[in-house]
Amino acid sequence: MAAPAALTFLLCCWPAWGASPVDVYEFPDAEAEARFRALIAEFRCPKCLNTNLAGSDAPIAQDLRAAVHRLVVREGLSDAEVRDYLQARYGDFVLYDPPLKAATLVLWGAPVLFVLAGLGLIAWRLQHQRSAHLSDADQARLANILD
Repeated sequence: MAAPAALTFLLCCWPAWGASPVDVYEFPDAEAEARFRALIAEFRCPKCLNTNLAGSDAPIAQDLRAAVHRLVVREGLSDAEVRDYLQARYGDFVLYDPPLKAATLVLWGAPVLFVLAGLGLIAWRLQHQRSAHLSDADQARLANILD
């Protein structure tokens, strides 16, 4: 009798083993919580590539959420100071909108270069497009075939 009960218990609890833990943070006021939520939505998870800290369940994202909470609540840093702290530790990658500087110039200039290269390729192709001109003899032969 104990074996079926244990099996039933395991089958009921099995989906919970795959669930990730939920971060629970306490805030002194609603403003601090709003700042925290805005900041974790603004930063990119270093592991997940295109997911923000709020939507990632990677261990590093959990650590970064805890760091942002610590910086906002315990240390009382401003949003700009939190951005500077995370950017100094993790580089421009954690920012969805990296600043324009020498290291990120390729990031900002590459789309423009690709569009210009594509337009140049289209213009070159149109200019050098070969049109099929038939000689008089070929046109007469084609007319005989079509008739």
